[in-house]
Amino acid sequence: MRQFKVVVLGAGGVGKSALTVRFIQDVFLENYDPTIEEAYRRTITVEGETSSLEVLDTAGAEQFTSLNEVYIKAGKGFVLVFSLTQEASLKEVDHLRKQIYRIKGGESGSIPIVVVGTKLDLVNEREVPRNTIQALASRWGLPFYETSSKRNWHISDVFEDLVRQMRARYPAEQTAGHSSRKKPCIIL
Repeated sequence: MRQFKVVVLGAGGVGKSALTVRFIQDVFLENYDPTIEEAYRRTITVEGETSSLEVLDTAGAEQFTSLNEVYIKAGKGFVLVFSLTQEASLKEVDHLRKQIYRIKGGESGSIPIVVVGTKLDLVNEREVPRNTIQALASRWGLPFYETSSKRNWHISDVFEDLVRQMRARYPAEQTAGHSSRKKPCIIL
């Protein structure tokens, strides 16, 4: 089974933890409790192939943004989160996107990234118009999803898309069912 490290990034209070916990545990976190760092594991089957995901839910608070570089270096795929009810949170996503390309040494399309707008259920509080999202999606060349962790709308779509991207970007190191890497010799 292939394993991938996924990093969830975005401004504080946009719903990163709610999105992550809904995907991992299928529950909705009603109360906001600022995260420093939480790591979760879950296996997911996409198109008949099972993968193991280690999902790192990161802090959005300004005092922890220096950790982002460490997370980005370790990550294979990224979920960039903004709130549909907070237009300013899109600027942080753009900053993070550029930071990922700078650190990973890639350009648009070369690094597995999914952009997620949360709080889709809060229709009356929406600040980010759909046409803004569509324009950014085409300019950035990245898939965008609108989700609701509370209602469990489109949560699995986000992670399934990211798994497909990671599989394409990081092909399996196996041929004909045999691992190309030998197991280390351990002398006790």
